[in-house]
Amino acid sequence: MDLGQVLHMNGDVEEASYANNSLIQREVISLATSLRVKAITNLYCSLCPRSFAIADLGCSSGPNTLLVTSEIIKVVEKLCRQLNHQSPEYNIFLNDLSGNDFNSIFKSLDSFKKNLRHEMETEIGSCYISGVPGSFYGRIFPNQSLHFVHSSYSLHWLSKVPIGVENNKGNIYLSTTSPSNVLKAYYEQFHIDFSLFLKCRAQELVEGGCMILTLISEGSSYGWELLAKSINDMVVQGIIEEEKLNTFNIPNYFPSPSEVKLEVKNEGSFSINELEVSEINWYNVPDMAESVVKSTRAIIEPLLISHFGEGVIKEIFEHFRKTLTSGISKERAKTTNLTITLTRKP
Repeated sequence: MDLGQVLHMNGDVEEASYANNSLIQREVISLATSLRVKAITNLYCSLCPRSFAIADLGCSSGPNTLLVTSEIIKVVEKLCRQLNHQSPEYNIFLNDLSGNDFNSIFKSLDSFKKNLRHEMETEIGSCYISGVPGSFYGRIFPNQSLHFVHSSYSLHWLSKVPIGVENNKGNIYLSTTSPSNVLKAYYEQFHIDFSLFLKCRAQELVEGGCMILTLISEGSSYGWELLAKSINDMVVQGIIEEEKLNTFNIPNYFPSPSEVKLEVKNEGSFSINELEVSEINWYNVPDMAESVVKSTRAIIEPLLISHFGEGVIKEIFEHFRKTLTSGISKERAKTTNLTITLTRKP
C-alpha cells in the first residue's frame, strides 16, 4: 500500500469531509495558542527577519489550514508596531501528502488575504503562500531556508505500517491484547520516523529557528479500539472477511512525553523550550457520538476504503456509531495531546 496516495483527510466540502468535521482539531490548535504566541514572539525578537519563512507541515484542507498562519502574521505585525519595525515579507509553505485537497486551499487564498487585512485594519507585509506536496519524513525545503515550523496532529502518523505486526490479529492498532513484538515494532517505526523528521528539519531551519509540534500522546487509543470492535462485529456477522481485519493496522503511534524528549535529546540539533500536555474529553464535545463518528470518518475513510473496499464503509461507521452509543468508558473517552516547542541549536 502506498500511504502517500491513501493517507489523507477526506477532501472537498461534502458532509464527510475533513473541512466540515475538524472542530476537535481546531480545539487542539486553540489549546496551544499561548505556547505558539510565546514562541513566535521570542523568535521574531531574536532574529528580526526581513523575510519570514514559515512552514505548516501536515496542513490538510479546510477552515483550520490557515488558522495558525493568520495567528503568526497578527503576532508579528503587532510586534512590528510596538518595535517600530517595517513589516517583513511572509513566505508561507503549506505541506501535506500529495493526496491532500490543495485545490480547496488555493481557492480560499484571496478571501484569506482580504479578511486578514480587514482584521488588521492596516496594510501588512506581502504574503506569499505556496503548496508543497510531499512527505515530511524526508527533505522538502532547502538548507537553512525556514524560520518557523508548525505541525499539529500530523506527527503521530507513521511513514508506513510497521514491519512484523502480522500477529496483531483482531486489532487495528496497539491494544491491551497486542503481542509484545507488535508494541516493539510500532515504537521502532516511530523512532525511525521521528528522528528522521528532526534531522531533516534541523537542516532546513536557520540557527535559532523555532519549531512547535502538537501530536496525540499515549493513552489515546480508545477510539481505535472501539472502531476495531465495530469491525470485529461485522466479521462475526459475515460482512467482512476475518483475514481482511487481521491484515489491517493503522500507521499511528501515540508517544509518551518521555519518548519524545528522548528522541529530541538523541538527535541533538534542538533544545527543548517547553512541553505541555492537554486533554480533550469526548463528553465535552457537543453530540459526542455523532461528532466522534464524523471526525473519525474524515480522518480514516480513505485508508479504510483502500483496504476493505468502498462497499462496506457506510456500514462500518454505522456499527461504530452504535458502539459509541451502547455504553463506553467515560474514563477512557478522551484524547491526550502533547505540544513541544524547540529551538534550532547553533
